[in-house]
Amino acid sequence: MISLSNIHVSFAHKELFSDVSFHINPRDRIALVGKNGTGKSTLMKIITGLQEPTSGAVVRDMRLKSGYLPQQMNHAKDKSVLEETLQVFSHITVLTQQMEQINKELARREDYHSEAYDKLIRELADHSDRYRLIASENHSGKAERVLRGLGFKQEEFDRPTATFSEGWNMRIELAKLLLANPDVLLLDEPTNHLDIESLRWLEEYLISYTGALLVVSHDRTFLDTVTERTIELSLGRIYDYKASYSHFMELRRERIEQQTAAYENQQKTIEKTKEFIERFRYKPTKSNQVQSRIKQLEKMELVEIDPVDHTKIRVRFPDPPRSGTVVYTCKDLAAGYNGKPVFTNTSITVERGQKIAFVGRNGEGKTTMLRLLAAQRGELQVLEGSVQIGHNVEAGYYAQNQDELIDKELTVYETVDRIATGDVRTRLREILGSFLFSGDEVDKTTAVLSGGERSRLAMAVLMLQPYNVLLLDEPTNHMDIQSKEVLKEALIAYKGTMVVVSHDRTFLDGLVNKVYEFSYGKVKEHLGGIEVFLERRKLETLQEQETRQRVEEKGLSATKEISEAAQQYQKKKEQERKLRKLQSAVKKIETRIEKQEEKLLQLDEQLHHPPEGGFTIAFYEGYEKEKKGLDMSMKAWETAHNKLDAFLKKIKNG
Repeated sequence: MISLSNIHVSFAHKELFSDVSFHINPRDRIALVGKNGTGKSTLMKIITGLQEPTSGAVVRDMRLKSGYLPQQMNHAKDKSVLEETLQVFSHITVLTQQMEQINKELARREDYHSEAYDKLIRELADHSDRYRLIASENHSGKAERVLRGLGFKQEEFDRPTATFSEGWNMRIELAKLLLANPDVLLLDEPTNHLDIESLRWLEEYLISYTGALLVVSHDRTFLDTVTERTIELSLGRIYDYKASYSHFMELRRERIEQQTAAYENQQKTIEKTKEFIERFRYKPTKSNQVQSRIKQLEKMELVEIDPVDHTKIRVRFPDPPRSGTVVYTCKDLAAGYNGKPVFTNTSITVERGQKIAFVGRNGEGKTTMLRLLAAQRGELQVLEGSVQIGHNVEAGYYAQNQDELIDKELTVYETVDRIATGDVRTRLREILGSFLFSGDEVDKTTAVLSGGERSRLAMAVLMLQPYNVLLLDEPTNHMDIQSKEVLKEALIAYKGTMVVVSHDRTFLDGLVNKVYEFSYGKVKEHLGGIEVFLERRKLETLQEQETRQRVEEKGLSATKEISEAAQQYQKKKEQERKLRKLQSAVKKIETRIEKQEEKLLQLDEQLHHPPEGGFTIAFYEGYEKEKKGLDMSMKAWETAHNKLDAFLKKIKNG
């Protein structure tokens, strides 16, 4: 289908990559991965023919129909969502116009037995056959199904594309590509701006897609689901693996280990060769051997090691001050803009130590709720209800546009230096190195940084301050997979409270222990992690689809369907009731343990300062009783926690 041979690209005498060669075959499912700035988008454009390489060749099948989704796109501002989407079928309109033209020409002519007349008849027959083949489907209905799958509501189909954000316009372009059904799809960051429901729908669509797929994405779960081959761009070269992304990472680690061993062996050889040269440089009897060693060093091709593995982010948030038990309480809340609510009748509670995810389709109020918690209202209005902030809450807020709020006139180092206080000031370069800013990079002005680099810098600024609550709105946008994994590790270790808006399932898995789903103006609580929520949500979606199908095909009574839905609802409620009971048991024991530990600390302190005449027997008996009580509580906590884990696994496995 497509063959790349010895592709070389350089900008301003700086080489981006060289000697890149590989084939894209029918039904290939390829993930194109690599550190930001390695040239993934450039390579995509070269494959599509939108950009010419500095040297090398790209050979494409002339009959090949390809579709490309860039990271930015422009649409006609006067067209509605549905009209813009249906532009993909414009060739049908052209075919219809051609048929009308031929019919008019035939009606005008009277040379029925001429070759020219016969040729027009054959053209009309050919056009008619093509029209029946491609116009037999209900294209408008198919377009609406795809738009709904990507998160658009029916009432939004007639809205002008100009009224939608860049993220929603990306969805329109993606819908057009999917409807065009090309032989090869090239998608550059299609998961950006997609909510979890739309992501899952896109995965299902791509699984059934019969063409070849080449995709750039920082969503690990998405890559594992839709791809079977991984091409990595690293150090100006490519590495091609017939493996899913997760398997590729294992193979990559082996490759890096081999590179490291080869590098170390080469360095030993270089050092010994240099020692020989210095030792015998001025001895005439060794001159030939010395010259031979010098030429050997000059011709030696140095082994390179992927730098990412040597600058991995290692970061920990500072221990925060203790907040009150209840951090936030929202009761009967309605909030929105210009008097129009985004959500209504919403009550949520955030307790100390919880790590919570806000999920749902874009535009349902996740960011709105986060801004309310962060007291960043601006034009945002509380229309009904109340938001109460708990005792000693010190919240750090990371907005979606946090990278844009950084002062562009400051250098990277000056940005963190302005907010750092205390002993941490002596470790600023070390901390910046943890966020991949090393050497001369710390002296760059932030204006020249990429969006991803500014996002990392904004996160570094956030972690320098000892907040006991983190409110994070899409913190992984613009981050590569490695940076996201390291940030996740830091947040897992974080001892405060966290509320995060994210559509990244891999990032959320194992990080959060409660989910609030924002959907159609309402907010619903789901106990357990993101995987439990997704399995439950998938089950509900399948049940809804099956119910609609049975009603349409068999005409089953509404009473029976309502009964079945009620049973499922009761089952889910019972699961949630039992889960709350198990979580409450764990929490009660943890509270008891805290009190017992505090009591033992007080007794230990007394032991270090005995009264005159020593302690009584009753004191020592009381001390031993407290220790045994703590041991019993710890065993009770372990039993309760095991029951909770077993129940969560049972829910997840259905």
